[in-house]
Amino acid sequence: MPAVDLSHFRTGSGPPLLLLHGLGMGKVVWRPLLPLLSSEREVIALDMPGFGDSPHGPRTVEGLAHCVAAFAAGLGLERPHVAGNSLGGAVALSMAAVGAARSVCALSPVGFGSDREGMYARAVLAATRGVSRALQPVAEPLARSAVLRTVLSSHACSRPSRVPAVDMAQWTRNYARAPAFWELLDALDGWRSPMPACPATIAWGDRDRLLIASRQAPRARRMLPQARHVTLRGCGHVPMWDDPEQVARVLLEASAAR
Repeated sequence: MPAVDLSHFRTGSGPPLLLLHGLGMGKVVWRPLLPLLSSEREVIALDMPGFGDSPHGPRTVEGLAHCVAAFAAGLGLERPHVAGNSLGGAVALSMAAVGAARSVCALSPVGFGSDREGMYARAVLAATRGVSRALQPVAEPLARSAVLRTVLSSHACSRPSRVPAVDMAQWTRNYARAPAFWELLDALDGWRSPMPACPATIAWGDRDRLLIASRQAPRARRMLPQARHVTLRGCGHVPMWDDPEQVARVLLEASAAR
């Protein structure tokens, strides 16, 4: 597998932990967790291919999984611990299924929705893409308003006012610019999680209004009964800003040395 160069943050010391973002997002979503994880893990938060500052790449979940595994190998990391949110959770589970992860922690991952739930999530994500493209030229001043941050991110966060203005502006730009957005949104239609071949944790925000927790979390328990299933109290679909301490604790537990 050829080496892949992806834009990333790398900090801390300890067992390596890769962090994978959701559709239209980037490594910035993990910024609240970095100081909480870096004392116990070597943390690598990356922009997956076709997002953020990384080059174009595969447009399927499995293709992203192979690309991220090649990136890790290029850094000298053999079977790192992997955590991901939404699309990133699906990529993490795909890596786990092919033996490319030591452990996996998926936060509100894609792969457990019904057709009707998938249509709803697609409509919300498509609308978010449209709004982000329209607002991208004025992302910086708009992000300074807590009210507007709430409007922009209430579908994803249960506490939108906690998203820093600089991160909200970057989130908007990433969503607007991601060249892989539409093809990966299509690729997620009907995608189902494979069975992980390593210890797995599935964590769902109980206020997830995108991949609806009350429906999809119980389905994940039935589909992956061998995994550890955790509820993130008070958290939405993108829980890293809602409660960084709670999310970091779950990631550290999931990636404990094995």
